[in-house]
Amino acid sequence: IRIWEVGERPYGCKLIECKWVFKKKLMPDGTIERYKAMLMIKGYSQKKGKDFFNTYSPIARLTIVGVLLSLAASHDLLLHQIDAKITFLNGELDEKIYMDQPAGH
Repeated sequence: IRIWEVGERPYGCKLIECKWVFKKKLMPDGTIERYKAMLMIKGYSQKKGKDFFNTYSPIARLTIVGVLLSLAASHDLLLHQIDAKITFLNGELDEKIYMDQPAGH
């Protein structure tokens, strides 16, 4: 999977900072099953209209989910749920995003 690569920063391009997030996945008895490390980009540091423009996230708002659940219950419908954790890995971006290297690199 080619998610990111080291390259030259274009003149005037603002780099977005990143940070490592570490988690422990626990077994039901509380013992550690495995460790997880994720490199996260600090997207909250961007300013709309300057660093990015139109955005879209394929995630339903909680109010919409509530309305759908109410409609399904009132019409006695059967619901199914899935969790697609790799949604953003398979998505296509129209623009390039430039991230600063993690500390120590």
